[in-house]
Amino acid sequence: MKTIHYRRISLTVFTTLTLIISFIPANFLLVFQSPSVSAQTANSEALSLVKLGDYYKELNNIPRAIEFYQQGLAIAKANKDQSTAVSILKALSEVYLSQEDYAAAIDVSRQGLALAGEILDSSAEMKFLDYLSRAYYLIADYEQAIKYSQQHLASARTATFSGQFIQNHLTVTRRGKSVSDEAQALMTLGNIYYQKSEYDKAIDYYQQFLSIARSQKQRQGEGQVLGNIGLVYASKGEAAKAIDYFEKDLAIQREFRDRLGESQTLGYLASAYSRLKNYSKAVEYYQQSLLIAREVKYTRGEAINLYNLGLTLALFGKLPEAEKSLRDAIDVHESLRKKLGNNDAYKVSIFEQEAKIYQGLQQVLIGQEKNNEALEVSEWGRARAFVDLLARRLSTNGKGVTTSEPVVDKPTLPLLQKIAKQQNATLVQYSVIGDDKSKLYIWVIKPTGEVTFRESDLESLLQKENTTLAKLVTTSRQSIGVRGGIIASENLNQLKRLHELLIKPIADLLSSNENNRVIFIPQSSLFLVPFPALQDEQGKYLIEKHTILTAPSIQVLDLTRRQRGAETTTSLENALIVGNPIMPKVVLEPGQSPEQLKDLPWAKKEAQDIASLLKTDAITGKQATKAAIVKKMPSARIIHLATHGLLDDNRGLGSAIALAPSGNDNGLLTAEEILNLKLNADLVVLSACDTGRGRITGDGVIGLSRSLISAGVPSVIVSLWAVDDNSTSFLMTEFYKNLQQKLDKATALRKAMLTTMQKYPEPKYWAAFTLIGEY
Repeated sequence: MKTIHYRRISLTVFTTLTLIISFIPANFLLVFQSPSVSAQTANSEALSLVKLGDYYKELNNIPRAIEFYQQGLAIAKANKDQSTAVSILKALSEVYLSQEDYAAAIDVSRQGLALAGEILDSSAEMKFLDYLSRAYYLIADYEQAIKYSQQHLASARTATFSGQFIQNHLTVTRRGKSVSDEAQALMTLGNIYYQKSEYDKAIDYYQQFLSIARSQKQRQGEGQVLGNIGLVYASKGEAAKAIDYFEKDLAIQREFRDRLGESQTLGYLASAYSRLKNYSKAVEYYQQSLLIAREVKYTRGEAINLYNLGLTLALFGKLPEAEKSLRDAIDVHESLRKKLGNNDAYKVSIFEQEAKIYQGLQQVLIGQEKNNEALEVSEWGRARAFVDLLARRLSTNGKGVTTSEPVVDKPTLPLLQKIAKQQNATLVQYSVIGDDKSKLYIWVIKPTGEVTFRESDLESLLQKENTTLAKLVTTSRQSIGVRGGIIASENLNQLKRLHELLIKPIADLLSSNENNRVIFIPQSSLFLVPFPALQDEQGKYLIEKHTILTAPSIQVLDLTRRQRGAETTTSLENALIVGNPIMPKVVLEPGQSPEQLKDLPWAKKEAQDIASLLKTDAITGKQATKAAIVKKMPSARIIHLATHGLLDDNRGLGSAIALAPSGNDNGLLTAEEILNLKLNADLVVLSACDTGRGRITGDGVIGLSRSLISAGVPSVIVSLWAVDDNSTSFLMTEFYKNLQQKLDKATALRKAMLTTMQKYPEPKYWAAFTLIGEY
């Protein structure tokens, strides 16, 4: 388990004013607050409100401060006083960052950056770039953080070259000068690359910062970067060298009586001693760091210390104490998540860091043989943002207005057992554990409520086979020709090896009745596993023995069931069938010119055959425009899209379905656009390439399937790789024939796969599709 370190990003240290606002006469406050005082201009009124906001901020009455800032901002905007508006937005950005309200900080900083650009205020632009880089860093969206930090650095260096001196407001200390904007940008970039484990880049940026801090005689900045350099060495396994840097840093923090800096450095020292297996010393330093973090109300620091303390206590053999510390860390993180409001993207980003805490707690619980409690934690630690999003959608009325605050129940064991019973299926939940992914926990919940825990040993993968589970998943996909590789019988052993790790440990717990459903709940790289194609020792495929579905979490299954309501069968009426639209032009490689996607004649035949079965008309060619299809989607009960799929495994929400362009649109229906639709379909089939893929996160796969379920669809069929046009057409037609026989969706898909297997024996032709959600 890896120690978490959030790199230092200095926050302004506020001192309490000697002026106590409670002594301000009431009539003086009324004058400041009145929007119609004739003696004041609109400009002075806005500035007066800002002044009040500053007073309340210094007294740490943040809600009141924000209230006055927002009143002043409204007046400044109404009177088109852009300069005052920029000043207020800076104040708001700083307050929101100090309160760890990153969603609000990003929002106002973006407003400020645009406005500062309009009035050519380069100093303000740099501040907003810095705010944005820090906010994105703190929610672990490192690509956005790098983008804004690089812009900040370039602007700062341009300003320095032109003779300007722009003081950085973020590293104000109680004594001494501030470092420059250039130095602050260098520090942030070093922090980001440290988190990305790109240690050489991190040291390079830190050394540049150190040179500037020393040339400016900025002692506290020097101490901070010495600590950061120490962390890099600690992460590289050079703990003794790291301690030397940390002790120099600690002396400087104490010299300046910087309690926050002292807390962070104590935490760094603790991590170094833990690496040296001096656990008693590590625990002592973590506890000191935790006390100070609580004293200065640094919530993130409190969560980090609780997590690291928990890991160290576990290594020290004190499992009950470790459990308490990790549970406390989760509680603190919950308070941070609530501050992100309804912003799904920010919740996904911050959960990347939270996931480690849930994994650490699972290990501690399993170490105490609390297997069922570990299952609860495993479920609570996955698809959290997705569950929140679904719960919020379910709590809205038909007009999209929230009728009540969505309540997401904690996944207690009775709740999980109830869901298994409602699904009438065996649930198989996987949890990949450890920084080296050396453990695989598996829980099986039967429809009867019986819960069994098994563990799959991945150590042999690392030690004997020199590979990881993630790499094995990739090579297994390649072995069946998913990426055009050569198919050889010996390569199919990869599918057997995956079966040995994922299925064999629980095979005796799965029903011998092939019609009984098994729902797999994967994690991380396991989302890409072709479960139907896994083979046992006799070479029998898993789909031949079981009816298979997948889901990102057990609670998502429950929420999709609630989306579906009381319906138990799939209505084949009012179907929207689309095939082979006139393809759009797409940039397939960065820097290249757009090229038109290839025609898919079998997708057209597929759509026409299915439409004929369902007694409707297929929409193909130039009629299948994005605008026309999006207009029809909300009223359709079945949506079938046979076309090209485009994968975005960087951001996820850019994954798209290709439709015919028209007007000003490019013909690409993205996951981001689908997320904002309100759909009433019982089933959506994305008969295209890679539609089940996207950006794999701690919250699951961010892509088309997630967006469709969030938009109201209880069941989605998607593909895990680039599918063949001809065999896919055959498989999909068989699927709808099975639905006509009143089979449920999972059974219909299984039988279609088995029929396709007879005509196209190789797994790449029939094993790509998976049913996510309700059966």
